[in-house]
Amino acid sequence: MTGSFSALLGLEARVTSALLWGLVGCLSVLVCVQGYTLLVDPLVPITQALALALVVGSVAAGGAYVLEPRLAAWAANRTTK
Repeated sequence: MTGSFSALLGLEARVTSALLWGLVGCLSVLVCVQGYTLLVDPLVPITQALALALVVGSVAAGGAYVLEPRLAAWAANRTTK
């Protein structure tokens, strides 16, 4: 198996990174909702939790896609000063 995960899917590395950050955001919301449900009481029904997770995941993926080049440029400039 040669090549990266991005190359296997035919996506740019930036897109793959953004999608993975969206997945992390989505799963984090679901874990928090499940933990609250186990400890206290169901906060929202599962359908609303899935909808909330999709919204959070989409925002995280969009934010990662937009901000990644700016953060990389900031980090590169920070190490040269």
